[in-house]
Amino acid sequence: MSVPVSNDRFRLAGSSVRHCTEADLDDMLAIINAAAEAYRGVIPDDCWHEPYMSRDELVAEMADGVRFWGYVEDGRLLGVMGLQDRGKVFLIRHAYVLPEAQGRGIGSRLLAFLRDMADRPILIGTWAAATWAIAFYRKHGFRVVGRRAKERLLRRYWRIPERQIETSIVLAERRALRVSRR
Repeated sequence: MSVPVSNDRFRLAGSSVRHCTEADLDDMLAIINAAAEAYRGVIPDDCWHEPYMSRDELVAEMADGVRFWGYVEDGRLLGVMGLQDRGKVFLIRHAYVLPEAQGRGIGSRLLAFLRDMADRPILIGTWAAATWAIAFYRKHGFRVVGRRAKERLLRRYWRIPERQIETSIVLAERRALRVSRR
């Protein structure tokens, strides 16, 4: 099953969550790279690069099935979050909000929107040192899986380097914990 695409699924006064397309690439990259500055000096130096995500990397992620949705307010894209169908599970990928718009519930709205769309368990991978991201997902009911489950899940569902596997964690919804134990 592929991730459905909907342009008008969620609206608040002056804001909406909509599917992002290639026409949004420049805005998406600006959001991702601005928000990823929080990782500088936090994640291992050998995992940081400039820019954090290049245009080619973003296009490759989209070609690999990551469908991005964006939070738009007054016509401006302020946050993005991807959902990737990986068979038995969905992955939340590349969740970022512009630094000046953080703390306003944008990430929570994007996460709620994508959770409503997903008809299977959701897994989330993030850097182990990104304590703010871990706290955000925990606040929304996700739990950190154990080391062995983490390594198995990252190798099975993600396409990331071994170094990133070593320095990342996986969080799972309660219904995804059964998947993480297999």
